Amino acid sequence: MEKLRESLHEAPIIDKDGYSYLVHPLSNGVPMLEPELLREVVVGVTRAADLDVDKIVAPEAMGIHIATALSLQTDIPLVVIRKRSYGLDDEVPLHKTTGYSESEMFINDIEAGDDLLIVDDLLSTGGTMAAICEALDDIGADISDIVVVFRKQGESALDDTDYDVTSLLDISVDQDGVTIHD
Repeated sequence: MEKLRESLHEAPIIDKDGYSYLVHPLSNGVPMLEPELLREVVVGVTRAADLDVDKIVAPEAMGIHIATALSLQTDIPLVVIRKRSYGLDDEVPLHKTTGYSESEMFINDIEAGDDLLIVDDLLSTGGTMAAICEALDDIGADISDIVVVFRKQGESALDDTDYDVTSLLDISVDQDGVTIHD
């Protein structure tokens, strides 16, 4: 994870109303995402994840490029949980609450009994991931594994659940930069 670690130390930190916000190619799409970094992350996810699954699931938006590259590498189909409804048969809405917003997302192409790997760029408050896991459980799917690239230190909506999340790196962010917690 050498390139990933380097990228964190090079990433800008901006102030958003008193909140130290990490601007990173994997979680924001800027600065430019170099293929070497994406490749290293996909190799890391491949090594960390249970790949004996039927489908890879990624929430829109910034987990999509990671999950797409993983799908291409593993030949496991990809399902994106979308931020808008398409009105398809069997579409399942979910409500998510994060530390900074509330919104709806929509699940398609997941059926009872599907074994799933959820992949995302960042776990911060855990609100999005908790809502996704609850909705997938309600469908009757089996969540085999959850892997994120970055997990911010601190409380998470997943803390009091049975869901385990594997991260490639645990981090904290403040105005002075990013700290990696090994």
